[in-house]
Order: sequence, then C-alpha cells, then structure tokens
Amino acid sequence: MNKEYLLTLDVGTQSVRALLFDGNGRLHHKIQIPIEPYISPQPGWAEQNPDVYWDAICQACQQLWPISDIPPQAIAGVGLTTQRATVVNVDKTGRPLRPAIVWLDQRRSEGLKPVGGLWGTAFALVGMRETVAYIQAEAEANWLMHHQPEIWDKTYKYLYLSGYLTHKLTGHFVDSIGCQVGYMPFDYKAKTWAKAWDWKWRALPMSSDKLPKLIPPAQPLGEITAAASAATGIPAGLPLIAAAADKACEIIGSGALAPHIGALSYGTTATINTTHKKYVEVIPLIPPYPSAVPDAYSLEIQVYRGFWMVSWFKREFGLREHQLAAERGIQAEDLFDNLVSEVPPGSMGLTLQPYWSPGLRVPGPEAKGAIIGWGDVHTRGHLYRAILEGLAYALREGKERTEKRSGVAITELRVAGGGSQSDAAMQITADVFGLQVSRPHVYEASGLGAAIDVAVGVGLHGDFATAVSAMTHPGDTFTPDPITHSLYNDLYHGVYKKMYKQLKPLYETIRDVTGYPSR
Repeated sequence: MNKEYLLTLDVGTQSVRALLFDGNGRLHHKIQIPIEPYISPQPGWAEQNPDVYWDAICQACQQLWPISDIPPQAIAGVGLTTQRATVVNVDKTGRPLRPAIVWLDQRRSEGLKPVGGLWGTAFALVGMRETVAYIQAEAEANWLMHHQPEIWDKTYKYLYLSGYLTHKLTGHFVDSIGCQVGYMPFDYKAKTWAKAWDWKWRALPMSSDKLPKLIPPAQPLGEITAAASAATGIPAGLPLIAAAADKACEIIGSGALAPHIGALSYGTTATINTTHKKYVEVIPLIPPYPSAVPDAYSLEIQVYRGFWMVSWFKREFGLREHQLAAERGIQAEDLFDNLVSEVPPGSMGLTLQPYWSPGLRVPGPEAKGAIIGWGDVHTRGHLYRAILEGLAYALREGKERTEKRSGVAITELRVAGGGSQSDAAMQITADVFGLQVSRPHVYEASGLGAAIDVAVGVGLHGDFATAVSAMTHPGDTFTPDPITHSLYNDLYHGVYKKMYKQLKPLYETIRDVTGYPSR
C-alpha cells in the first residue's frame, strides 16, 4: 500500500485536533476534542494536568479511524505541533511530577539576585538590566526552584509540552528545535542549548542534563511505540517527524516561506511573522524564534493579548448577538461583522492602543492599554471596530519595524487563526496595511504546517519550497479600498503612532503609584 497521507496532532490551548492531510495539502479528515484551557489553584496561575493533553490525543485519534476512508497503514508519518511555552517536570519514567504550567500563567519570582559580573556590567551599559530581570522573574524554572525545590530536585527532565508528548509517543526525551520558545537557556541564533559561558545559565541556573536532546524540523524524533499505538491506534513503528510550535507551523501552513510574505496570526496572542534565512533581531537584543524550516528564523512581533480582546468584547458586550444567532440558527460571527459594518472606518475618531499586557522592550514594561477619542456618538459597535483597528495598527507597526531591521519589504499578507474567520477583521486589515490579504485555503494552518514538515521528512516532497508550493494555496482574498486606506493612514501616523510617546509618562506614574507592573 502506498503511504501518501500525513497525520498531524495539533495541541492547542482550548482543543486538540487529529488531522489527516495528503501531499497536496488537502485536509481529508479532522477530529477536534475540546479541553479545559487551564485551572487556577491561585489567582493568576494557569496549570493543567499533562495527561489532559495526552488523553485528548488518544481520544481524537481513536475517533478518527472509524470516520476515515484512509487506513492507518496508508500514513507515511506523524507530526506534532503544540502551544508554546507550556512546561512539564517529569521523572525518569516520563511521569509528571506536578501539573504543567501553561503559557498563560502569570506567577512571578520577585527579588531574585540580578545577573552580575561582566554580564551584569554589559547589561547595564546597553540598558538591558530591567529586561534580564523581567526574564528572570517570568521564568517558570526560577519559580519552581524557589517555591517547590522538592519538585525541582526530583525533576529528571524539564520539558516543553511538545517534549512531554514526544516522550509519550516515542519513549525518547527529545524535542524539536522548532518548539523552543519560552524561558529556557536556549541560543536562538545557533538554535541549540546555550554554551556554558552564556548569561542565560546565570539567569536560569539549572543543570543542562535536565533538558532534552534537540532535533531539527523535518528530522525523525523517533518511532511510535507499541504502548502509544495501543492508546492511539497510530501504527507502531511510524516515524514521528520533528515539526515546530503552533505559530511556526502556522506560518509555513499559510504559505509564508519567503521573507516578503507576512504571516499574521489572529489568535489569543496576535503576531506578525516573516521567515528569514538570516538571523535578525527586529527588536534589538530580543531574538527571532526558530522556524518550522530547519535553516531559517521566524521574525516575530507580538500583541500579547491580541484577539483575546475580541473574545472579551463578545463575552462582555455581545449577549444580544449570541441570543439572535441561537434564535436564527446562524453563526454569531456574522452578526458581529454586521456590528462592524454599521460603523464608519476610523470609528469616528475612537482609537485604541492594544497594550493590555506589558512588553519586554516594545512597548516598554510600563505600558498600558488606552482608548482615546470618546464622544457621545460612540456605541459598543464603535468600540468593537476600534479594537479590530487598533490590533491592525499595532501589527502594521510591527511590519514596519521588521522591514526596517531586515531590509526586506513585506508585499503580501496571509492571515490565520480564529480571528481570520471574520470578514470584517480581514477587510480592516487590508485597508490598514494597504495590501491584499488572504486566508490560507484551510483553517487548520498549524496542522498543515506540521504536515509540511512531515512531508519533507518522509520524502513526499524533496524540499520545503516544493512542499509549500504544493501544499498551500491562498483562500479568500481581501483588497484594500484606496479611500479607506488613506483615512487609516492619516489616523495611523497622526494619532496612533503618537499615543505611546504621549502617554508613556502617565504609564510610568501609574506604575510608580500602583506597583503594577512590578519592576
């Protein structure tokens, strides 16, 4: 039997999906299992039992085979892509020692000893001392070492969720280089664990033997074990091919392999990414992330609470649309798009800056969200449109930073993620950027990106250029309106880009008075 199909396991924050693709990027079958994103034992904490993810993978796979006309024996290989920066402590057998700390967790370790010596002097000279202190405070490993030392002492391997699930599938403590995004002593330029002299080992004082072996994307991580096969129904002996984290997979699944194509992700964290062969720090001293392509980097600008703000608006102000949608048997998204269409571009001057969570460098750690321009004409529809416009402004600013640092103009845009399903959000994006904007041909862009890694890894396609060309296709395309783009240009340059500089002193005062965010 010809092995021409690809199984990908996409482990997100709110659901786990098992997806069957072919070598042309066609999605044949999909099973999606909802999961609880996290539990909060204390305010600000976000944890989850690691077995929740594994059980959902098993459930998704077991439900896939009965509905599929593709036998498991026709699968050439398996790929895994997961949420970023969720960490798991395990013992020698791979058994979790505590719940996973999910990427949304907000706990911090305050009062840690600063990085000293020559590194400390260097950071002071280049204005990076506060950034390094922020990394130390945010790192889950530092919290574990100081607050749960008994767990840390028992930890045999400290893994990202991708590494934990890879061990469940293969029995090996290995992980993909493409999954290394978070607070680990990782050298983003060399794409390996940092050298012994690197400052990261002082900021995150852990033993290197607690970390897994790293494998480049499109290379085998191992084979599906008999135990994993019994639990999932995936044939034992199938290769598990290294893919990458969900954002990185989403980029190549959107077709953004060349540096002139910008990949926007409209998810909980909104991002703009480009794929480059050259190491470029879009924000000085903040590294690019590993790409799902082994010899490339993913240049990324984040809006951390991105489309979370859209979900917040729908939850707090969208009861009417949800009720009408249920009565009419339609999607609530259509009614929210109608809400946007009732408001003119520019929201009659209502302008939103989406810094709902502080940043490392841009914006600074003192940053707050802001909405200016309120008047008695404004409604919840104006607020909703202003949210979408503010996110597009922030991502356009990211585009311009990327172009300036990389020297490559971004001339095409692809948009994936939940927010990409809104026609209103897509049209606003086209109008703000002044560029055509396309969705991928399938919604499951992360899963497709993982399938591209598998296709190259098992030899269905000879290289990534061939695989991306064959397996990705632009879907619905939105063209900017010149008049609307001109209006947005005036608001972007005349209002939005001036907001942060004007409001920064007030943000600093708020921080000094309230202590949030902490220094």
